Amino acid sequence: MSDQQPTVRERSRRAVQREIAEVALGLFVEHGYDATTTEGIAAAAGMSQRTVYRYFATKDEILIGKVDLVVADMLDALRARPADEPVWTSLRRTFDVFGVPYHPEYAAAIVRLVFDTPTLLAAYLEKLQRAQDSVVAVLQERAVAARRPYAADDPTPRALTAAAFGCLIAAHHSWLASGPEGPFDDAVDRAMATIQPQT
Repeated sequence: MSDQQPTVRERSRRAVQREIAEVALGLFVEHGYDATTTEGIAAAAGMSQRTVYRYFATKDEILIGKVDLVVADMLDALRARPADEPVWTSLRRTFDVFGVPYHPEYAAAIVRLVFDTPTLLAAYLEKLQRAQDSVVAVLQERAVAARRPYAADDPTPRALTAAAFGCLIAAHHSWLASGPEGPFDDAVDRAMATIQPQT
């Protein structure tokens, strides 16, 4: 088992962050991002503003911070994939955590909000870049564990990871353009099927 597994305290923190984020997302969709205040989020979550600020420093962070929770789940899922599974397959399956658990119109409203707000989009892309770095580290760990470590100058893990995340963003655009219609997972499948990595 990897020593990078989350501790009980980290899992508890994630659970509270998820609770706050879910409440906030609902308010953003119902009332609009600008009209939703941190005070309102705290009240709806049954917490004090001070408690909310312990988990999220700003309102922007509540919206974009959910990405960190999804990425944490993605890394856990990646570590759980079979060691001998092709990297591209493992990356595709770990993207299952990005699936949309809400009503499609609700989820689409959130995605559009991020894509249409420059500051939110910049923060989102920055978090995805950091996520890629974490994924590359896990892939390198897995390769070492399988006694097939990547050479220091081997671009394979980073190239595959960057391509996969590019497909994830493309899938969001494609899914939004569809109405959205159909499961988000189908959009990810279509996007990743357009690339046929050699490894």
